[in-house]
Amino acid sequence: MPDASPWPEIHRERAALADDLAGVSDAAWSTPSLCRGWTVHEVLGHVVATAKLTPVTFFGRLAGSGFRFGAMAAKNVARETAGGPAATLAQLRAHANATTGPPGPADSWLGEIVVHGTDIRRPLGLERAFPTATLVEVAEFYRRSNLLIGAKKRIAGLTLRASDTDWSTGSGPEVRGPLLALILAMTGRGAVLEELAGPGVDQLSARCGAQA
Repeated sequence: MPDASPWPEIHRERAALADDLAGVSDAAWSTPSLCRGWTVHEVLGHVVATAKLTPVTFFGRLAGSGFRFGAMAAKNVARETAGGPAATLAQLRAHANATTGPPGPADSWLGEIVVHGTDIRRPLGLERAFPTATLVEVAEFYRRSNLLIGAKKRIAGLTLRASDTDWSTGSGPEVRGPLLALILAMTGRGAVLEELAGPGVDQLSARCGAQA
């Protein structure tokens, strides 16, 4: 039987993020996120831009940015944040159920809304109890993918073991901790390393770098 589509989960998580951010103060939107170099407002702009992109607009904007992904992402963020946080949040609600995106597997957009949602929430003191099945799905995607953020390469030669559910991957020195923290470390978020333990933590820490 084919795997279920991740789109219902993506839609649910976008809506949950919009609900969680409804009461954020104007000043708090400039808080640095867990995604290095971006504020929580800018990360939200990135999430909105992803929800609104199609393969055609993606390649058009990439070409218009000299085929520099970082430059294109920066332009997208600037576009989606220009009207202020309330407008960006309204756009997230308006596109929460969109099923378009840049070229690539839909699982990557589930990973993005989980990871970027946490990039936004944690610095604001917000928490999301993601369904365990969703976190396992995201972890399974990242463990075998080097798409954009190089998660597969980052965890090569290490064993990752969740302490809050029955999930593990890899071989070598162990890194253990909550599954969400493992996912965030897989995607380069060094801020969560203090939640992890085991002889492989130092190696994983050294590999936490570029994020997207």
